[in-house]
Amino acid sequence: MPIRRANPVDSLYADLAEYDLVVTPDAPLARAIDRRLDRPHFGTFATTPRLLAAGRRERAEDRLAFLELVEETDHDWKAIAYAVGNVLQCWEHRGSLDAILEYDAYVDDVTREVVERLRTLPTTSKRLTEYEIDGDRSVAVVGYDRLTALERSVLPDAFDRVDLFTDGAFDHPPFQVFESTTDIVTALLDAVSERNAGRVAVVLDGGSRYSSLAESALEAADVPFYGGPGFADDPHHRAFVRLLRLGSRGSDVTVGEVEPLLSRLDVDVPVDDREKRLAAVESPELAWVRAFRDAVADRTFSEALDAYERETGVELARFDEELRALGIADELVTDQGVDRLAYYLRTYEVPVDRENEGVLLADAKSSAYVDRPVVFHLGMEEGWTHSAPRRPWVDAETQFERYVADFQRLLQSGDRQYYLVRDTAGGEPVTPCLYLGDLLDAEFDRFSDLDSVEHRRRARATGTGFDREPLGVDPETVETVSQSSLNSYVNSPRDYFFGRLLDSPDQERFVEGNLFHDFAEFYVNHPDAVAAADTAELVDLMLDAAAPFGSADDETLRRRKYRIGMELIASYLDENGPQSDEFLTPSSGRGTNRFAEHFDEPVDSPLTERWFEDSSLGVKGKIDLVRGPTRLLDYKSGSRKRPSRVVASSAVDPPTDTPNFQAALYLTYYRTLRPDEQLEFTFFHFLEPMADVIAGDADLDDALATVTYHPRTFDEYVASRDAYEALLDGYTDCRETFDDLGYAAYREAVAELSFPDTREKDELRASEFAAAFTAAVDAGTSSDVDAEKGSDQAIRELNGVRKRAFFREDLDAFESFVDERLGELNERRAGAERFPVAGREGGPNYRRVDHRDLLLEGSR
Repeated sequence: MPIRRANPVDSLYADLAEYDLVVTPDAPLARAIDRRLDRPHFGTFATTPRLLAAGRRERAEDRLAFLELVEETDHDWKAIAYAVGNVLQCWEHRGSLDAILEYDAYVDDVTREVVERLRTLPTTSKRLTEYEIDGDRSVAVVGYDRLTALERSVLPDAFDRVDLFTDGAFDHPPFQVFESTTDIVTALLDAVSERNAGRVAVVLDGGSRYSSLAESALEAADVPFYGGPGFADDPHHRAFVRLLRLGSRGSDVTVGEVEPLLSRLDVDVPVDDREKRLAAVESPELAWVRAFRDAVADRTFSEALDAYERETGVELARFDEELRALGIADELVTDQGVDRLAYYLRTYEVPVDRENEGVLLADAKSSAYVDRPVVFHLGMEEGWTHSAPRRPWVDAETQFERYVADFQRLLQSGDRQYYLVRDTAGGEPVTPCLYLGDLLDAEFDRFSDLDSVEHRRRARATGTGFDREPLGVDPETVETVSQSSLNSYVNSPRDYFFGRLLDSPDQERFVEGNLFHDFAEFYVNHPDAVAAADTAELVDLMLDAAAPFGSADDETLRRRKYRIGMELIASYLDENGPQSDEFLTPSSGRGTNRFAEHFDEPVDSPLTERWFEDSSLGVKGKIDLVRGPTRLLDYKSGSRKRPSRVVASSAVDPPTDTPNFQAALYLTYYRTLRPDEQLEFTFFHFLEPMADVIAGDADLDDALATVTYHPRTFDEYVASRDAYEALLDGYTDCRETFDDLGYAAYREAVAELSFPDTREKDELRASEFAAAFTAAVDAGTSSDVDAEKGSDQAIRELNGVRKRAFFREDLDAFESFVDERLGELNERRAGAERFPVAGREGGPNYRRVDHRDLLLEGSR
């Protein structure tokens, strides 16, 4: 069905002017009609049934009933709130207080007590039940079908109905499609000023980012507004509840977790400390918070609030009133008490005094009409759709029709309407409000499928991107990238960009990883010093360094982890340590080493922590250990990955959604030093055998993952003696077949063949290579072997080698890939275009981004 045209307020007033009383379904419409009153009128002219019955100061009856019952009963607060909500809702839809008692599934002792208490409380519903409009007055009801059964009960026997809609259709304005929520709020701010604020309304989802962004933007621009954040959203109210919760968090709470609270206390937290435990950070600014946390269990809620007010210099009298209304002001702060307080603030809207001036912020799900000349509708997404009450006393179909009718009226509020929306979020299409699907005669999945206008950021002459004033400074060129930077950039260029702009906090896994690296480096240089040292002393050294990230409860587990990790590293190096460094040039080393400082010994071997940077290749990095002229090693504290997984993660055409280019990057550099030699890169996952160590049957080989670089193409490798020997060490039929064939005949069989690019087993079996190879092998072997099966196993074995190793063409392609990414990166740094969220193959993989909250958009 099309969007029905709403009856304009001026037209409504023309039809209603001669009546004594006009009843409307919502207060904003009543006020709009009242404002058009052009003749003297005694008493109320336009109003809602609830305002008519309750007077001009209607109170939230659900909160009133809840507070009364909390004070007079010992029932659980959630049970009270649940029962109050059910009783009032059933009363609204059935018109009778006792109607709830007809539904056995919703009746219990709490419900019965709520019903009896509501008989005497001066709620609006009770007044509606008792009120009746004087039959001598001429009454018009606007939108009768929007009134509930209880609201209709006040109407006289005779009244006239006026429809909210006309017979015409509403030709809605186009959707203005922006790239992000930030762009939408910026566009709003461009149109609103302090001078015109009183003529503007903004309709949005009150629980969405639009709400907080719009409020912050208007406040920063000194544009007055009202209808925004409620009592529970007050920053100091939220901070106080957070502070109360610290009492139950123990010593594990981190500085970052209380950062919103600290901002209310004007405490600036260093980035490095955000992941550390609050108790472990020695800072005078944090002393008050720690002292409050330690003493809060001995304070009442009122005393805790007084302490917060003294520290912040603010007065929270309204919050104190709520504590007293709830009857908990003089109770000691407990976990249960804080949970109940937080539940109350989440459940009920506490009234606040507002200055009704400036831009009106209206919640899309609680408004049906906004009386402002200019109305901006922000978002219009799925969050605008109501969740219909699932109760037997609610007619779901009728309720849905009410929601759709309200939505249609809301779309037409104002003389001018602007629909500001976005098309994608996080790389996925944004789902428009579901009501649009019932109202628009079009098939659509996103806003751009409808009548819309795209708003992209203005382009510079050199390409797309921000239009900014030239600074007269040439951008710095990035000449080399590390493997971690390349991983980040390929996954999400914008995440990489923010990583360059923002400092990252110290994190437990990195701190522990660095400690193990320091130990390994020191052990290579001074094994005798470690052997002579007390292991417990070394564990203490690591424990002290990582203390800000752990609690006393897990100290025993940490000690075991650190001891076993050091023992496994030492055992590996004892068996596989480098014998000589004569093949390397001296190295001055980079950074500090905690163990070297502890023992007061240098770590200056060129074999450990060897830094490299090659601008001709565009790569840089640090090799943990050079085991020999052709063997490199990297320590990893995480779980072991198979060599095939390591190679697969280094793919460049296309990259995977879990890119990891470390092995490829290090081998690319190192082959320039040993250009014609076979190289090995080994990941030593030294914590992998921990469980086996505890069980007494550890095998260090289970912790190793080695990938090989062959200084030849894969086709050259296939024809080599090495490949032939690999087949002789393979499956049974493969071994028998190629032992019978011999190396000379094997080399001749593959000399003119090229191994397919695919790595899929079925595609390899169906390839021309497989057919020609099998025929040649069959012709060169005796009938005693199964040449067909042996050939099939050989192809699988050769493909397995390719999956586990790098060949010349692989690293050549990687060099080109790095060069292309550097060129692309530097163009973006120079302003040719924005750093996109998505990498080359879409995405990003959000499990691998570091700044998720800053990645608001898709690939554009």
